[in-house]
Amino acid sequence: MRRLKDFLPRIMGCCVLAALYGCSSTGVGPSTRADEPLNAPVTPVQSSSLAGANASAIGSGPVKVGLILPLTQGAGQSAVGQSMRNAAELALSEAGSSDITLLVKDDRSTPEGARESTRAAIGEGAELILGPLFAGDVRAAAEVAHGAGKPVIAYSTDMSVTTKGVYLLSFLVESYVDRIVDYAASRGKKSIAVLAPENDYANVALGALQQAAAKHDMRVAAIERYRPGAAKEAASKIAALRDQIDTLFIPEQASAMADVSRALAANGLDSRAVQILGTGLWNDARVLNLPALQGAWFASPENAGFMGFAQRYRAKFGADPTRVATLAYDSVSLVAALARTQGARRFSEDVLTSATGFNGADGVFRFRPDGGNERGLSVLQVNNGSTVVVSPAPRSLTGA
Repeated sequence: MRRLKDFLPRIMGCCVLAALYGCSSTGVGPSTRADEPLNAPVTPVQSSSLAGANASAIGSGPVKVGLILPLTQGAGQSAVGQSMRNAAELALSEAGSSDITLLVKDDRSTPEGARESTRAAIGEGAELILGPLFAGDVRAAAEVAHGAGKPVIAYSTDMSVTTKGVYLLSFLVESYVDRIVDYAASRGKKSIAVLAPENDYANVALGALQQAAAKHDMRVAAIERYRPGAAKEAASKIAALRDQIDTLFIPEQASAMADVSRALAANGLDSRAVQILGTGLWNDARVLNLPALQGAWFASPENAGFMGFAQRYRAKFGADPTRVATLAYDSVSLVAALARTQGARRFSEDVLTSATGFNGADGVFRFRPDGGNERGLSVLQVNNGSTVVVSPAPRSLTGA
């Protein structure tokens, strides 16, 4: 087992937390929005004796950090919240750090619960808040934390929740779009069309796509939107422009891609005719076997880090983690490292927004002063039920 002390030279030099672990698989991609995992049935997750909605603390160190999670939803336990709580415990045990006490609070998957939990954690001495997961809950928690002068590292994918001192450690669609467009441009692509659902995720992706295309002087030839389950007509309009485009961007979630794939095939659109691009939502078994998607490119964290984390999680808790559990793992690993190495400045703005960034289970990342993040993402190609890395993730963000 690797412990925090093994990485102290790197932490002192560039505030890096934990090393990536070697292992390969196709993995499972992040959800469309931060709150989607809880749409799954609410079921208990196997855990250690400390886990559960009533657990109040992990560790016993002098530096107190609030961890606000959706441990319950409605009348039952939340599988996602429990998995994130377990991941936090795993991170602290692997760090070998006695500096941290995590004050674990259940926000009950509601803004009012997040507000109460944050107030309680700060009242117990929390210097920083980790979480919550849902956008509305982050807003409520951030209001309390801001009033107390405490920073927040939250897990939502909604950039609108960021304010001064509120940072997002999540998989942002903007990062996916920037990376995949940058790669497409580097491969000589000049003209792009967009086939996009009518939803909030696609709205954000379209804004990012237009900015990224402009940066690379790529022509946006067409944007076709469609309602759920009705992609065929929009795809036919894209097919009519086949001679005018060399790239097709589809910001759609994994669960809807079977219908989109049928629409593409019906109109003769695949990556032999036009290079298809997607986001990290496609790192999902439901996408990787679809005929029209073979050869498509999408940006994603490389799979090795998550699979290594998942293996250690299973060994400790006897169950598989949810995909967003790495957010809790990385944030707790980070605060443990900063508490060990950065003294009284440990959670200051200049430390949290270090330009050299940090290294976690999903690769390198750094927080921007505006509260967003930048991640070192790879570009993967869909290949007969699995993926092939066609452009590795950077190992450093220095100078990026």
